[in-house]
Amino acid sequence: MAQAMRPNTAGGGLFATDGKPHPVQDALLAVTLVLGLTSFISAMFDDLHLLSSWTGLVGILTGAYGQWISETTRARFGLIVGLGASAVGFFLGMAHGGLFGGVFD
Repeated sequence: MAQAMRPNTAGGGLFATDGKPHPVQDALLAVTLVLGLTSFISAMFDDLHLLSSWTGLVGILTGAYGQWISETTRARFGLIVGLGASAVGFFLGMAHGGLFGGVFD
């Protein structure tokens, strides 16, 4: 069981637990986290429902695609956090006025 005590010193980036670079997955992770944070914060204000609903929707789509092509556990964890924030922001934005609320009146 000595191998269980050795730290993982494989090369690679922060999110590449297999030692290989994953630039597309890392970019999708970053975009999903930024969109999720933006959507979540802007959902706290009723007047920003367009921003929160659209950023939430795009964050959900990028996060879902990132989950589909992800290869590492760390990237999947970050994508789930971004997806959750995007979903909360999206649903609160929809409750406050939706994707087109007030635009086509």
